[in-house]
Amino acid sequence: MGGCVGRYWEGWEDSQSRGSSRNAGRGGRNEPLKKDRPKWKSDYPMTEGQLRSKRDEFWDTAPAFEGRKEIWDALKAAAVALECNDHELAQAIVDGASITLPHGTLTECYDELGNRYQLPVYCLAPPVNLISERSDEDPSDSPEAPVAPKKEFQLKVRLSTGKDLRLSASMTDTIGQLKKQLQAQEDIDAAHQRWFFSGKLLTDKTRLQDTKIQKDFVIQVIVNLQALQAPQLSPTTTASLSPSE
Repeated sequence: MGGCVGRYWEGWEDSQSRGSSRNAGRGGRNEPLKKDRPKWKSDYPMTEGQLRSKRDEFWDTAPAFEGRKEIWDALKAAAVALECNDHELAQAIVDGASITLPHGTLTECYDELGNRYQLPVYCLAPPVNLISERSDEDPSDSPEAPVAPKKEFQLKVRLSTGKDLRLSASMTDTIGQLKKQLQAQEDIDAAHQRWFFSGKLLTDKTRLQDTKIQKDFVIQVIVNLQALQAPQLSPTTTASLSPSE
């Protein structure tokens, strides 16, 4: 799969339960999502690539066994937002999907039908003994960084609004350049876009070749819906308003 936020706005009202366990005794208790992320230590030092693979395996297989896929997608999106310290967005996703949190964490939660969902700790935070695969310096800052041949392809992008689309891209393109392309195509200001791949926030200077993205993988874009929904006044309208108005 390769992406980090699923199509979590689609089909919630029409979905059906797939036989996951139910908890009739939870009594409707619902706590706000806690800001603190769990701290844990892996049994062995884990690389970023191993963590990505472990997460991808879970998110790819979990919906196949129990629960509703759209709820799993919402939980995945909330987990990514929470890891990126966007608690407000994570809470909005949980509320929008009518997910109940008895303990205020994503480790155990329920949908509106009473189906139970459990997220492993490695999907919510990296281990304290994580091994970094690259230096703290942005690879794009180095003039000697290897540059892949400029060969264009169709990049799959999934918006948090539930819309899928494709952008013409090359491995040498930066995320900042792709944000501008998305802005021109969908009228979404680049400042209101946050791009993620394999659970990691992509900076504007990051090149696609640095993300190790492969064919048919999906990059997730979280759109600041509040900014998009804010009333916009045209210059003409603004100029016509007097101070008293």
